Amino acid sequence: MSEQFLGCTVSVKCIDDLTYQGKIIDLNKNSMTLAKAFCNGIPHTSSIVNLSVKDIQKLEIISTEEAGPNVNDMQSQSKVIVKRPIAKRAGRSISECVPMLQPTNCQTQMNLKKLVESNQQQAESTPNGKIASAEINASNNKSISKRLSHKQRALERDEHTFGTPIDQSLQQDFDFEKNLALFNKKAVWQEINSLKPDIVRQSESNRGTKAIYRPDENILVSEPTVLRQIVVPCSGEKEYVTDNGLVIPSITLNLHRQLIGAADRLGISWERRVELLGRAGAELILQLLGGSHRLNPNNAHQWPTVVALCGPHRSGAAGINCARQLSSHGVKTIVFVENAEDVFLLQELSLYRLTENKVETKVKNLPTLVDLILVALCDEDSPKTITPIAKWASSNRAPILAIEPPATGTLGIVSKFSLLGALPLSHSVDNGRLYLCNLALPNKVYSDVGITYKSPFGPKFVIPLHSNSS
Repeated sequence: MSEQFLGCTVSVKCIDDLTYQGKIIDLNKNSMTLAKAFCNGIPHTSSIVNLSVKDIQKLEIISTEEAGPNVNDMQSQSKVIVKRPIAKRAGRSISECVPMLQPTNCQTQMNLKKLVESNQQQAESTPNGKIASAEINASNNKSISKRLSHKQRALERDEHTFGTPIDQSLQQDFDFEKNLALFNKKAVWQEINSLKPDIVRQSESNRGTKAIYRPDENILVSEPTVLRQIVVPCSGEKEYVTDNGLVIPSITLNLHRQLIGAADRLGISWERRVELLGRAGAELILQLLGGSHRLNPNNAHQWPTVVALCGPHRSGAAGINCARQLSSHGVKTIVFVENAEDVFLLQELSLYRLTENKVETKVKNLPTLVDLILVALCDEDSPKTITPIAKWASSNRAPILAIEPPATGTLGIVSKFSLLGALPLSHSVDNGRLYLCNLALPNKVYSDVGITYKSPFGPKFVIPLHSNSS
């Protein structure tokens, strides 16, 4: 009687609260074997499950489509919609609604239930009633394969192929080092090189002594552009270069004096040049003080203070002019002079006093905290002695900008920046970073002293100079 139930799709509830669904492929007094099994609505790890009849608590028939003829004759069937789990599909976790056949007559289900109960009683009375599951599966697979249609065999083949849980396939890590060791890179490169033309291999071997570059390194060595458009008859010891690669030669002190004399002779007077130097110095200082971030009407409580130290010469007059132009931007300035009777200072001092800013002649009256110090104490003809005002400047922590300092620097003071006019001398490192100001001297002024000149300033009024190491 048990053979007529082979092929029935059933739902079996066991005593351990597990519910199995599947097709009966074997039924005997000790066990029931289900194919395409689901456990609690989830595909079972094994497609064939062997259940002991002792563990079965409740059994329901879902479909008898593939059952024996005797079962089909015992009942009439009608089509209803039930939920059956769909296995191994991405995006579907539990079940879907599919059409299945369910018997309307309870006679078949009662007969199967009686058969299972009788098998349970026999299994309890027979101690050795268990059958090896391997033998049952082997015999049942043979009988089922004969009854399966082509479509069902294809579905079962897909189940076996793609039904393995993902977690099981990821338990073992891939050994990259072991597999990389199997790759003979040297032999592969030799094979690749053997296919190259002889001229290519020869050129590559000639480059073998050069450095090997990483992908993030430049293969082409970049060298600074050297452009010389200024030629002087008597050059100094140093050369300078602009940000654009233009070479600016230094000149000797004698040639510098000749250049200034030619400017005076041709009408570019000191008064014209001092205004340009003062404007260039003010432009640099405004940027050093913070530019628009610091010089803002809303920051009146943080308004900067600049002290200008000026000597009795033309450089000192340029320092006073710079202080006057800074005052026009709202910067608080203090001019320190020891000798206010110098002819170069009188006119600039009279104009500066109109700003109503301070003029000091004593070191002790200077403030201890300032934002910047403007140094114009010495020129090339000044005595080389350390003055008290130089000691004050060197002890102050404020940055120092020098205007037209001596080439050897201001004795006792190390400047951070220096502003130069026309062409530079060979300046000491004590003058700090050099900036060149455009004094707007015509080419005729340069040619009169034997200098071939083409302006290096471009769109800028002040340009930085760097030591030329090329």
